[in-house]
Amino acid sequence: MSMESNDLYIGSPQNDRVKGWSSLLDKKYRDRENRFIVEGVHLIQEAAEAGVVVSQVVYDSERGVPAELESLRNGALDRTEWIAASKAVMGKCTGTDTPPPVFAIVNKPEMPRERLFGEGRLVVALDGVRDPGNLGTIIRSADAAGADAVVLGKGCVDLYNPKTVRSTMGSLFHLPIVQEGLMELLPLAREGGAKLIGTSLQADHSCYGYDWKQSTWLLMGSESVGLSEEVRGLVDESVIIPMAGRAESLNVAMATTVLLFEAMRQRLV
Repeated sequence: MSMESNDLYIGSPQNDRVKGWSSLLDKKYRDRENRFIVEGVHLIQEAAEAGVVVSQVVYDSERGVPAELESLRNGALDRTEWIAASKAVMGKCTGTDTPPPVFAIVNKPEMPRERLFGEGRLVVALDGVRDPGNLGTIIRSADAAGADAVVLGKGCVDLYNPKTVRSTMGSLFHLPIVQEGLMELLPLAREGGAKLIGTSLQADHSCYGYDWKQSTWLLMGSESVGLSEEVRGLVDESVIIPMAGRAESLNVAMATTVLLFEAMRQRLV
């Protein structure tokens, strides 16, 4: 690790630029600026590889630029501003007691709506999923299982919440994630030939009997109440995940993962 002699150094958490960066911990300012914070070497590498605009990389001056990022200074991040900062600055901008060695300010990626529609699409549509850890896990599972896109409907936690970003482990850069109302998109999906599939403990059909090879939008609801009444009214069919043990149910992230991997299994046959 090293600190480049020509890199700007910022030591005070009261610095105006630091205040601007730390404001991105708040959704209101992320929406206004159309930017967000990514923390750690891996997420910065993923952002650079995805080709999104990384305006600044800020690193702990005592620890220097992480070795894994050195090659990016003259490559994918050659137009990025590199800034050394004190631990106090690192902590203020990441909102953590043990701040990472590096963070970056990144433009929100473009999310093309077109990939939501078309033959054979597998889309995960979320209704009121509020827990950032659950949302991040669902996005990782959708990425791993080869889903085409994820839609975040009304009441979902912000995709760019720092906890959500961390829990995606970079998968938010791998597939389109659209934040838009389900009541507008679901009828369009159905018009395009997709089946709208929900889950229910009262469903008669097993998820293993459903034909996941056809165009499908998998609708998953909030941790506490499931799908909202208005979204449930659009469901074409509900399936149940059979369970051999005594657990009453799975949480939304685990249930979504099980269903996505069954879809992947069928689609790979």
